[in-house]
Amino acid sequence: MDDDLEQMSRERLIAEVKTLRLGIREHRDSTGHDLCWHHPALWSLLPEKSDPLPLVPDWPQFMRGCIRYRQSLDEQAPDAPRTD
Repeated sequence: MDDDLEQMSRERLIAEVKTLRLGIREHRDSTGHDLCWHHPALWSLLPEKSDPLPLVPDWPQFMRGCIRYRQSLDEQAPDAPRTD
């Protein structure tokens, strides 16, 4: 899957790393509801070009997942600023 890396020059590998880091930073720096969105721009950084359709849970199951995610933020980032 990552055989393309073997053929890249040092300069191309550095450029690839910088591109990937930028994508990761953009995702990391997302806030609020932007954290919950479908992220095809991030996945497009991979060499395999695929944008699979997500399996979308029904609303009750989806909302339970959102609540679990928000609860995990209380545990993992209890001092993070809050919005209203």
